[in-house]
This record gives sequence, structure tokens and C-alpha cells, in this order.
Amino acid sequence: MPYRTFITLAFLALSGIFHNIQAQSDELPVSSTIILQTTTAWDGSPIFYPEGDAEVTVLIIEIAAGESTGWHQHPVPSFAYILEGELEVTLESGQSKIFTGGSAISEVTNSIHSGKNIGSTTLKLVVFYTGAIGKRLTILEE
Repeated sequence: MPYRTFITLAFLALSGIFHNIQAQSDELPVSSTIILQTTTAWDGSPIFYPEGDAEVTVLIIEIAAGESTGWHQHPVPSFAYILEGELEVTLESGQSKIFTGGSAISEVTNSIHSGKNIGSTTLKLVVFYTGAIGKRLTILEE
């Protein structure tokens, strides 16, 4: 079989395979949407990862209506997605920001802050901590 004929047949065969793959992918609807992509926390401070062996911890946190987390800080970067409710995060300086259901947050690191559920129902959020083995995720302030 001449080389050109072989290349043409290979191209046609591969075209059919790729067409089938495309047809299959049209039948399985998968999409992605970026909800957060950042190099800084919500207050503009840069994100730095801790030294050590990486460890990711994911928590679902629920805060009753009108309740607060109390003053605390995170020595590791953390990121949250508000499932439902309204969260007001206030820094020690008084700067604050409100996040509602469907919002993604790049949390402040090594900065004293408090979170309060300002809604009338339970606040539910998923928090992703990108820490290191043996490193605390949260430090409560007195």
C-alpha cells in the first residue's frame, strides 16, 4: 500500500473515532464554572502556603441565625463556599464584607477576624483549609 494511501486511510479512521468521541461527549453534559480564582484574600492580602507536608482539610460549618464565630485567625490559607445564608466577616480593623449563598471566599490568613450569621436562617458553608500536617487551622482569640 502506497504511503499516501495509508496516511489517508489512517486519517479517515481517526476522524471517525474522534467523531464518535465527540458524539459521546455531547451525550454526557459536563461543564465547569470558575467560582473563585485569586492570588489574594478578600481584603487584598496575598495568599502564602505554609511550610511542611501539605494537608487539605474540608469542613462543613453551620452557624445559627444571629450567632458569631468569635474572634479568631487562620495560620493557613482557607477558602469557603456559602451554601446558604448570609455571612458578615469583620476584621479587627473594622473593615467588613458580606457574603451570601453562592459566594466563594478567599479567607484572610494570620489576620484576626470574626464571622457572623446576619440572616434569619442557619448559615451553611463549606471551608477548604490548605494547611500542613500538624499545623493548626484556627486559633481562637481571647
